[in-house]
Amino acid sequence: MIRTHTCGELRTSDIGAKVCLQGWVRFSRDHGGVAFIDLADRYGITQAVFDPEDLPEDADAGNLAETIRTFTRESAVSVRGIVRSRVAGTEDERNPTGSVEVLITSAELLGRSGIPPFEVGDQKEGVLPGEDIRMKYRYLDLRRTEMIRTLEFRSRFVHMARQYLESRSFLEIETPILGRSTPEGARDYIVPSRVHPGTFYALAQSPQLFKQMLMVGGLDRYYQVARCFRDEDSRKDRQPEFTQLDMEMSFVEEKDIQDTIEGMLAHVWEGIYGKKLQIPFRRISYKEAMWSYGSDKPDLRFGLRLNDVTDVAGKADYEIFRRIISKGGIILGIRIEAALAERIGRNEVDRYIDYAKKVGLGGLTWMRAKDGTLESNIVKYFSPEVIKSLISKLSVKDGDLLFLFAGPEKATQEGAGQVRLKLAEDLDLVPEGVFEFAWLVDCPLFETDPVSGRLTTFHHPFVKPRSPLDEKDVKGSSFDLVLNGTELGSGSLRINDPDLQRKVFSMLGMSEEKAEEDFGFFLEALGYGAPPHGGIALGIDRLIAMLTGKDTIRDTIAFPKNKRAQSLFDDSPAKVDDEKLEELQIMSIAIGDLEDLE
Repeated sequence: MIRTHTCGELRTSDIGAKVCLQGWVRFSRDHGGVAFIDLADRYGITQAVFDPEDLPEDADAGNLAETIRTFTRESAVSVRGIVRSRVAGTEDERNPTGSVEVLITSAELLGRSGIPPFEVGDQKEGVLPGEDIRMKYRYLDLRRTEMIRTLEFRSRFVHMARQYLESRSFLEIETPILGRSTPEGARDYIVPSRVHPGTFYALAQSPQLFKQMLMVGGLDRYYQVARCFRDEDSRKDRQPEFTQLDMEMSFVEEKDIQDTIEGMLAHVWEGIYGKKLQIPFRRISYKEAMWSYGSDKPDLRFGLRLNDVTDVAGKADYEIFRRIISKGGIILGIRIEAALAERIGRNEVDRYIDYAKKVGLGGLTWMRAKDGTLESNIVKYFSPEVIKSLISKLSVKDGDLLFLFAGPEKATQEGAGQVRLKLAEDLDLVPEGVFEFAWLVDCPLFETDPVSGRLTTFHHPFVKPRSPLDEKDVKGSSFDLVLNGTELGSGSLRINDPDLQRKVFSMLGMSEEKAEEDFGFFLEALGYGAPPHGGIALGIDRLIAMLTGKDTIRDTIAFPKNKRAQSLFDDSPAKVDDEKLEELQIMSIAIGDLEDLE
């Protein structure tokens, strides 16, 4: 029982050859005693035929027919036979093997399949069962061509990335998954220690501290395809466990890290697509991104830039604008050119007003350009001079439509950015198959939490500041890689001075004792000649989803969790036997029972 060819390999040049194919019965049909079987594997699909009239004299047609009758859909089978041309007019030009078929001379059932809960074969109308069904029977879902091609693409991408980094003296080094829980970042997955009762490990949210200590250890170029774990709410672009392409470099500046990523992606791009990737990527400051696109991960595939018109529109005798500006607010505008504005009638404008409210704005103000001026229900509050200045600042032409947004700075930027994306989607402005990479640079080191009012870090507390911490609006030496409005990863230069690191912890409200308790091992390591260093981590799941056109990263992972962080095919998470809990000295108590213990 030796497979001689895959199910995607046979061609007309193989006619007359004796072959053995093994795979899964995708479809079968009986035409008057002649059985046709579509035999599939990862590589393709080949038609195999049982025809009693064409069998060799020494073949046992009766036994062979009995065996083939046991072949249910999705059963694993083995067939031996002779390659021959298909009957004229029955060729399948869409299939690389579609000019030939295998006349079955012997067959064997390798693994019988029950009735599949859904059709594994390619859906002609793109109809798939619900995601939970696919997750429960993931091993069947993985047989679909689309899933196979996605995982092949992922494997090839990672292989070529490794190839590039290895050629530039990077070492692939595994860092611990079991570590200590630290206060920064998302919620940890906690693992109890049997050997040390009452203590716990945390599954690594990232290799951050370990890779920095590798730099202290003199391993100046590190990378890892790292598994990371974060106990956060699942979304289409998040999973409890995910994969990063993680790297760190010593004795570098920001540009060295960016150049490495660009070179790696260009290498992968040419290897997979056979095309050159345009590098270097565009650099866009955080300030420009927020003021022009309303997002720190701007989608640059289309226009509709935001414009700050606070200085112009603020001169209007419009009480709402004046009140907002008096409180430090801003006014932003989007110009929609006439050819597109024709598609936005009054009813559509009302829908955009409702959408603006939905994304946190108070609404929006609209104006249409006609005969060199502006028309709107509020234009009476705008003097001719203000109208002229607004037309000039936004380069308005007759037929154009203006949307104005007013409110607090960041909320207005982000809300206007959401309306911009909605406009682009509705007006079909997002081109297919276009990839616009960009580096987001000049990011702030700190930001203020809008709820608690506390100082927090924009990225994480290990980012090296570009200027003294006592200066206003300190920038961090951090940068994000953005693709088509999605953040693929964050990088930065790191703090390599333990005293500076302690000061950052202190500014974030961490006491000296707490910093020592949680990060003492790390601070001590920085005190032994830590070199200047920096790095980046790219989200592989997210990047593969974008490059393969998937709506969710769950379709790029072999065995993902569903939206509720469950693995349906093995029914995890699950309860643990009392014996195991006792061994770990853990007691499981329902929340309602806690009162009884008090």
